[in-house]
Amino acid sequence: MNDSRCGRIDCGGKPAVVDMDRLAACNRNYRTVLWTGEYLQVTLMCIPVGGDVGAEVHCDTDQLIRVESGCALALTGACRNQMNCRRKVTEGCAVIIPAGTWHNLVNIGNTPLKVCSVYAPPHHPSGTVQCTKRDALCAGK
Repeated sequence: MNDSRCGRIDCGGKPAVVDMDRLAACNRNYRTVLWTGEYLQVTLMCIPVGGDVGAEVHCDTDQLIRVESGCALALTGACRNQMNCRRKVTEGCAVIIPAGTWHNLVNIGNTPLKVCSVYAPPHHPSGTVQCTKRDALCAGK
């Protein structure tokens, strides 16, 4: 994580022990890649009140999204227009998303939604920091 307040940068596959609660709490970026290995990647996200990750699908990547703090509506489904599985998720809940599944996470709480997302294999370039969702969209997510 390139945010000096949190004292972390992507350590490029070296072993790491992190205080996930502290890192998630201090992350204010839409997306921050925390750790990238050969087969796995860990990112932190901060979704503003009323915001969302955006409907997406990863054809060759499984994903786990864990809510660190806040409240969200998790949507999943076979196609963009049929994300019919809808579940409220709160701190400590995780959404497990197989490759090829459309998904979105919408912040329905009254505080920023803090999540940790694990991709296998990695999905974003190592060291990626995107301050806003717009930055992510401009980079092609």
